[in-house]
This record gives sequence, structure tokens and C-alpha cells, in this order.
Amino acid sequence: MGTAGAIRRLIDMAPLKSWLIVNSRSGSNSEAALVALERSLAAYAMPTAETIAFPAEELPTRTVLESADVARLIVFTGDGTLNAVIEAVAGWSGEVLVLPGGTMNLLSARLHGPDTDYDAILERIARGAFRPVRPKMACCSAGRAHAGVLVGPGTAWAEVREAMRDFDVAGLAQGTSEALAETTGGSRVKMVEPAIGHDDGYPLIELTPSHRGIQVDGFRIESAGEFLQQSWALLRRSFRKGPHERLGLLDRLVIENCAGEPIEVLIDGEPAKLGSRAEFTVEDCPVDLLATAHGF
Repeated sequence: MGTAGAIRRLIDMAPLKSWLIVNSRSGSNSEAALVALERSLAAYAMPTAETIAFPAEELPTRTVLESADVARLIVFTGDGTLNAVIEAVAGWSGEVLVLPGGTMNLLSARLHGPDTDYDAILERIARGAFRPVRPKMACCSAGRAHAGVLVGPGTAWAEVREAMRDFDVAGLAQGTSEALAETTGGSRVKMVEPAIGHDDGYPLIELTPSHRGIQVDGFRIESAGEFLQQSWALLRRSFRKGPHERLGLLDRLVIENCAGEPIEVLIDGEPAKLGSRAEFTVEDCPVDLLATAHGF
């Protein structure tokens, strides 16, 4: 049977009961984009029984999904909302289909390959070219990250990105000034277990989970040119395009604030604060995610 015939056979099967979660503040969640997504879901015989618009509506929990006999949760949001969704449904026996609905879509890239649009993903799902997986997460006392954790004073640029997204000119100006001061003058962070990297620390350390462990990258600012390059990279969340160095691929590490102050972190883009010394480990995702890329 050809590809078209195989897809038609699968489409003709009774669809799973699915709910859709969207977020109007996510990078790709325009009204037109949502209409196009619903059209594609219908074309691939994946209609949704209910659409939840977060944050105006509460995220469903495991109990809510089980009581409603929902088998699949389709999530079209950014990485921060995805993190909240996965935490809310931890332990659920259903499956989560992650679609690229944000700005960077780092978790979607892990599951489906970089720059893969949702039509390509839905086509793979429709012909059965997927498998449920539980990818590794980077974990600390403040939460679990499916896309990544940023550690250090450089996380101050997150507020500048929010002002850019909201077209808040006054907030952008103030936030940029504060982020510049924090990145250059804030207390740096360093790895202490294992003791790798510069003793005087880094303005930013990035932790990226994968099936191989946590990839650790340190970002330093040694010149005016590097500072401008890194600041722009932070604003675009293209961290690896700024000056950095690979520090390790680990299952466990400890990061310490060089001045003994609390450690600022971004967990999948959401801010949190840890003690002056923090442990990071890996563990499996608490719910099945559908993957269509060869990495799994």
C-alpha cells in the first residue's frame, strides 16, 4: 500500500478523544495560526473535543483528563507553558502531542527535529510514524526543565524579552538598563561538582537535557564586542550563537554562586530562585510524549 493509502487507512480509524491547549501569549498563537491549526487537525482526522486557552483557563490535571476519558493532549504553546502542562498531568496514562506554538520551540525540536512545522508532524502521526517517549529532564529543587535551564545573573534578560513581546517601550528601556548592570556586575556562578571551568565563574550557565545527560555550556563576556554579541543572543534566546564554552555532559552537577548569594534561574523560560549552592540532576519525563524524530 502506498503512503497516501496508508494515511487514508489510519485517518478512517476512529480518532482518539483529544483536547487542545493553546496560549495567546506564545510566539505562534495568533488567531490566524489557530484557525489554520484546527483546519490541519481536521484534515488529519484529529479533531479536538475541547480547546483550553491558557492562562485565561486553568490547565487540566491528570484527574480531570481521566474523568473526561481524554486519551491525547495536543499542546500548541511555547516551552514555558509546555512545562506547566506536563507538570499538571504528571502520572497520566494518556499521551501528549507537542506542536511548535512558541518562539523557540526547543522541546518540539527535541521530539520532532529542528524547524519541523506542525503539518509535517501531524502527517507523521497520521501514518503512524511516531513512538511514545519519556525524554530526560534537567531537575533542581525549583522544578524540572524539558527544554533547558539558564543559571546566573544573565537570566535578567528574560524580562527584556517579555517587554519586547508586549511592545512595552518604557519597560524595554528600563529592563535593558537593569539587565546590562546585572549581567556585568551581578554575582557570577561556577561549577563546583565537578569543578570545571573558570574559578571566577560565568554570568550565565546553560543546562540542556538530552538522552545522553545534561549538556553544560558556560557563557563569558571578556570584551565589549562579546558583551554586545551575547546580549543580542540572549534577547533572541539563541544562546549558543554568543561566545561560550562546553563544560561537560553530566548526569549530576552542583553550581555555586561565587558571592554566596541566591542563584537566579530560568526553568524552560520561567524565573525561579535557588539557594547559593544548587544541585542539578536528570530524570525521566513523568508522562508519555509523542516523538517523530530519529533522535528517539
